[in-house]
Amino acid sequence: MSRAEPLPREGGALACAVATAARRCIVGALRLALYPRLRLGTLRCGRPLKTQVQEEALEPEFCPHRQDASTRPRPPPPALEPLKDVHLGLAPPTRGPARLALLSGHYLYYHYGCDGLDDRGWGCGYRTLQTLCSWPEGRPAGVPGLTAVQAALEDMGDKPPGFRGSRSWIGCVEASLCLDHFGGPQGRLCHVPRGAGLQGELERLYSHFAGGGGPVMVGGDADAQSKALLGVCLGPGTEAYVLVLDPHFWGAPKNPSELQAAGWVGWREVGTAFDSNSFYNLCFTSCNSQKQQHALD
Repeated sequence: MSRAEPLPREGGALACAVATAARRCIVGALRLALYPRLRLGTLRCGRPLKTQVQEEALEPEFCPHRQDASTRPRPPPPALEPLKDVHLGLAPPTRGPARLALLSGHYLYYHYGCDGLDDRGWGCGYRTLQTLCSWPEGRPAGVPGLTAVQAALEDMGDKPPGFRGSRSWIGCVEASLCLDHFGGPQGRLCHVPRGAGLQGELERLYSHFAGGGGPVMVGGDADAQSKALLGVCLGPGTEAYVLVLDPHFWGAPKNPSELQAAGWVGWREVGTAFDSNSFYNLCFTSCNSQKQQHALD
């Protein structure tokens, strides 16, 4: 796709903004019912201006991905040492004859709150980008923090002033810009039109992993949850599976087995893992220097 026709951005930012606005209007309506003397002119998004900052900290954190989204905020975990190669030990998804290809090299698993920052509901794209940046050596050196990512996008002119320090989402297009900016692996973008799902990209994914490629970031509009693909399994027959690494985990995982048992990393059938009504962007990673090549050996 030429520069004149930029890739559509994943719809996470819009979905998050709509959901957050709806939540605030509900809170405001309840507040008006409880306190009818408040004048409408003193409200912004359904809340008194003078109490907006204090009340923001008291409202539940919105997270569209998990069932505990409506629970009270929990303190974020302390900064953790990211786990490495958390897919190792998983059995193939089928016992029949199949073509199986996994990523080469090593990576670290970055997820919600892993650095002590509570980014539930908006940080999945950043966490997936961090996982991509840790490849192929599987080390935290050179992996940018969330604030550094936002600052880079703002400095590059991809985002407007004020993006730094916000809770705005990012997707594959932003991830590819940051991979180049921070000198990480090369990021190559691919757009899958709405309605096609990922069925038509399975051979491309297989060739990527079989040829020594790294994790692939994926995100869409109707399906706005960023995630990483670590491998693909084709067959027997028409069966097809992708190995998905989900960054939406919240907590302190003790070992890869815990994540595998809970499904945070695992094989998923393509027909149920992706929304056929959503377009998808993919960001393929590959080595960009001889210095990194030894990590694939």
